[in-house]
Amino acid sequence: MTQTRRPPAPRPAERARTIAARGGRAALLPSDGAENRVVPVLHHVHASGDTTILLPDGHPLTEAARGTEVTAMLEVADHAPVQLREPVRGLLWITGWLRTLAPAEARAASIEVAEHRPDPRLLDVGHGAAVLRLSPASLVVADAEGTTSLRPELFAQATPDPFHQHEDHWLRHLELSHRDVVGLLSQHLPEGLRGGHVRPLGLDRFGLRLRVETSDEDHDVRIAFSRPVATSGELAVELRRLMGCPFLAQRG
Repeated sequence: MTQTRRPPAPRPAERARTIAARGGRAALLPSDGAENRVVPVLHHVHASGDTTILLPDGHPLTEAARGTEVTAMLEVADHAPVQLREPVRGLLWITGWLRTLAPAEARAASIEVAEHRPDPRLLDVGHGAAVLRLSPASLVVADAEGTTSLRPELFAQATPDPFHQHEDHWLRHLELSHRDVVGLLSQHLPEGLRGGHVRPLGLDRFGLRLRVETSDEDHDVRIAFSRPVATSGELAVELRRLMGCPFLAQRG
């Protein structure tokens, strides 16, 4: 039986690092049986997978992790930059040990985060905000490419996609100002999806992803580049090529 060739895509650890680097919406889920999802004031996933989390001083979870470690899971959602019926395009779960940092550690941790991600909320550390550190035991990434469990060392060895800082802006521009380009790409979709609503979903060094919203469900389609790209110039060349000869594979 002939198998459909899957187009090249980022490996799971790279996809996980990319979701982490985008810094999407997060929720902290304690593993003590409580069902409440705690939304951090701020979170930052470091390259190692360790995560710095800000919670209000006096929050029950802040107090529970003071002077000890509690198990918890942080969920980071990767939302599409355009309005979609189902906006979450990927999830990263980091499970590990959570502890509240002492004042000196908290100040050092907030300075470290500020070097990578300046944020005025960091000024509240010691003035109503506490700093917690989540040390990872395992990570799971889930998106249209699949669901994969990762060891922290694999996560640390990977790097985010080179376009992760610009992807949202480019896709919004494509959605708002270049619907003609999206229309040209839609001509190469599988025949059964050509009547759906086609939206730009994602962009990485391996290709472009489209979301096709039909009357009853959503489909994610990857259009692969002829080779991985690393610069905006290489990306422009591949996007022009795709207007004439895309390499498609359907997901979903």
